[in-house]
Amino acid sequence: MKIFSIISACAAVSVATAAFSSYAKPSGQVFSIDGKAQYFAGTNTYWLGFLTDNSDIDTVMTHLAASELKVLRVWGFNDVTSTPGSGTVWYQSFISGSDPVINTGSDGLERLDYVVQSAEAHGISLIINFVNNWSDYGGMAAYVSYYGLSSNTDWYTSSAAQAQYQKYIAAVVARYKTSKNIFAWELANEPRCNGCATSVITSWVTTTSAYIKGLDPNHMVTIGDEGFGLSGGASGDYPYSTSEGESFHDNLAISTIDFGTYHMYPSSWGESDTWAQQWIQAHADVGTALGKPVILEEYGPTNHTEDLQWQQWVMDTQTAGDMYWQYGDTLSGGQTTDDGYTIYYGTSEFDTLITPHASAMAAKAV
Repeated sequence: MKIFSIISACAAVSVATAAFSSYAKPSGQVFSIDGKAQYFAGTNTYWLGFLTDNSDIDTVMTHLAASELKVLRVWGFNDVTSTPGSGTVWYQSFISGSDPVINTGSDGLERLDYVVQSAEAHGISLIINFVNNWSDYGGMAAYVSYYGLSSNTDWYTSSAAQAQYQKYIAAVVARYKTSKNIFAWELANEPRCNGCATSVITSWVTTTSAYIKGLDPNHMVTIGDEGFGLSGGASGDYPYSTSEGESFHDNLAISTIDFGTYHMYPSSWGESDTWAQQWIQAHADVGTALGKPVILEEYGPTNHTEDLQWQQWVMDTQTAGDMYWQYGDTLSGGQTTDDGYTIYYGTSEFDTLITPHASAMAAKAV
């Protein structure tokens, strides 16, 4: 999802660590999480690592655990292109005239450190990604500007950009490679290469996933893509096309990719909400053909009640997990960001649309 807003808070507390006993891994077309093969429901909080109040992070983790939302996806990137103001959390800077800086301090990756610590304390698994296709929080655009590239399409083949990207990956992976609460490392949020041959992204996925496996062979690696470029669909059906430079099948077939991800926003893609059924089934079928799990990593209808039908279609397939976009909560600074898709913990909407489905996925027989 392309997002537009940020959230902040302040203060600090600490929690005890109670980490999982084993690394998450594929188990047929589902996952073994803390040693148990299971389906799961999860969610997205891109903003969690940008909070400055540890108690707010603990509040979110407590509520996720109580709701059986087992896997949480957070942004592992936060790139800036100008000198940040005091109190601003940032992870990496691309400032003209200076070398890129990876911020490991209290307003940098130490914030992500606490997210991992709290996840360990509350029994939550994390998907952490390394760069954004969109310009929110820097993303590929920050690299493109700094290295004098033309567009994001050049980012995938720029040796300078890729070297710094890998340097950043190494810095993040080194901090958490022993944490069994890391569910997976994710290459990017919604990588696209508009108008490119699919070989460009496939080559980048092959190289980068192998690089991560070399740094950390114990954790799973996935892409974070939207699942574009697969067979089926009507003629001219945009999400099925390869216009964004993706081949879902070819990318999932890469040996160093452990499971598939896809996203689902029919209205944004010019499709009806009922179109979602075929989208879910098509990706589950590719996973079955390749013998790998597939998760619906982002979904969010503007009419939230449509979640119920979409969730049932997930339940009807071999989809290993789904993660709604996005989770909301009330923290020390008020409500977290609402982009129109947000469903807030503690509301009747959450209790109707989210909690029952999370319980159903947890109870689904493997």
